[in-house]
Amino acid sequence: MKTIIKELRKERKMSQEELANAVGTTRQTITSIEVEKYTASLVLAYKIAHFFGLQIEDVFDFSDVEEI
Repeated sequence: MKTIIKELRKERKMSQEELANAVGTTRQTITSIEVEKYTASLVLAYKIAHFFGLQIEDVFDFSDVEEI
């Protein structure tokens, strides 16, 4: 799943480690989300979006997610 997390971090001059600490996860998880190797849980996606003051849909691109 595509995200704009990396861009949001860069705008704020924030490291992956700093974001991870702020949302209660690991730097490796942030890295994996940014390179699209891991899809964040709903709770983590909410925490990341909330941290940046955005809605989940503003941070995560759901257009390639299959419909049920």
